Amino acid sequence: MSNVSENQCHLTKLTRNDYAVGWICALFEEQTAAIAMLEQEHPDLHMPPDDSNTYTLGSIGEHNIVIACLPAGRAGSTAAAICATQMARTFPSIKIGLMVGIGGGIPSKVKLGDVVISSPGDQYPGVVQWDLGKAEDGRKFRRTGALNRPPSVLLTAVDKLRARNRLKGNRLLPRYLEEMGKRWPDLVPQYSEPPSLELVGSHDEVYMPRSIFSVIWDMILALLGYLLGWQTLAPADHGGQLVQLNWNPKQQGGPDVHCGLIASGSQVIKDVKLRDSIDESLGGKVLCVEMEAAGLMNDFPCIVIRGICNYADKKKNDEWQPYAAAVAAACARALLEYVQPSPIASRRSSADILSQGWV
Repeated sequence: MSNVSENQCHLTKLTRNDYAVGWICALFEEQTAAIAMLEQEHPDLHMPPDDSNTYTLGSIGEHNIVIACLPAGRAGSTAAAICATQMARTFPSIKIGLMVGIGGGIPSKVKLGDVVISSPGDQYPGVVQWDLGKAEDGRKFRRTGALNRPPSVLLTAVDKLRARNRLKGNRLLPRYLEEMGKRWPDLVPQYSEPPSLELVGSHDEVYMPRSIFSVIWDMILALLGYLLGWQTLAPADHGGQLVQLNWNPKQQGGPDVHCGLIASGSQVIKDVKLRDSIDESLGGKVLCVEMEAAGLMNDFPCIVIRGICNYADKKKNDEWQPYAAAVAAACARALLEYVQPSPIASRRSSADILSQGWV
């Protein structure tokens, strides 16, 4: 019997109990990149009638993986929690999860096309729900509740990935993007390469907070204009000033991988003042903002991986989404290379955690 036939026979024997890794996406672009990163795609299996998710099954190395995407138009923590709950019940052997997709970066800590992995630091568990809390006297907002840390088996894999990147450079992500382009050539223009300089301009422009001196100067000019009858122009963005990071994506040698705090909330952030106030309230530790992770951390043991596609300011658009989704998926594949199947097997399943609570 040929190797192909042997593989096909093996795959036909797989059941829903043979999948230990759950991979959740929020958008079509993220699901496309996730499927493209699979080394092997498996046949569909029969699903329970009460599960509304649609799954793609496959493998990377020794890991059998279940991929699911949130329903179109239903992004956010609640939709993510529902998706993860249904996945865990349908695939009762899932032990670890990956939330992989795009996010908004905090300049100048990260740049477009970089990747952020949720990792604990100081008093923060890796992901913080920035909009969960209550208003107190003086209009101060106090966050309440806490989210769980990612599983130790994933955090140790992150440390090894970081060590390898430090020793040998970030070689895996460019290699996986190149392999994806060879297998799926139609994805190359958007997913394998960052937007061309002709599209994004020669500089990476972001809105940064305006200095107090700039604000005072604008007020002086406005007052003089009023007293002298001048015609003045208001600043283009009252929350920030346009700053150029002088970044050419084709000269960087691949995306950088950052590990740190991700702020998750139910609101789409397209305002520099809100973005920076969230970062400030969390001690200046935030690298990325997004909308789904907070719904997963307590009941679906996972790590969050986000490709940076915008800076959560008024210039937010969809231009970088496919490439950012691809680099995040490539990072997830690289991370799985350092996750050993045997420690996963000894963990409690997500279904068990959902039914009995986190211990």
